[in-house]
Amino acid sequence: MTTDIESLSPRQLQKEAARVLSAGDGFGNHDLVKFNKSAHHDSHAWYRAVIQWYVDQYGDLPSCVGPGVSVSLIFENDDAPSDV
Repeated sequence: MTTDIESLSPRQLQKEAARVLSAGDGFGNHDLVKFNKSAHHDSHAWYRAVIQWYVDQYGDLPSCVGPGVSVSLIFENDDAPSDV
């Protein structure tokens, strides 16, 4: 199965990356540097790098497989209040 990360909306990128970081065993500065190198001043590219790392580890998006499935996001739906 191929996961098309490029087709995710900006909000989907944010949510999937949040699941990766929340499900991890605690990403330290050393761990985050590998993502920063592939996404210099580009948050969407950074989200994609984080998600791609997860897909390489577990085979699919964090919302579908692995430890990311058990992460509960505060605003799961895309109808988050606009003043937050």
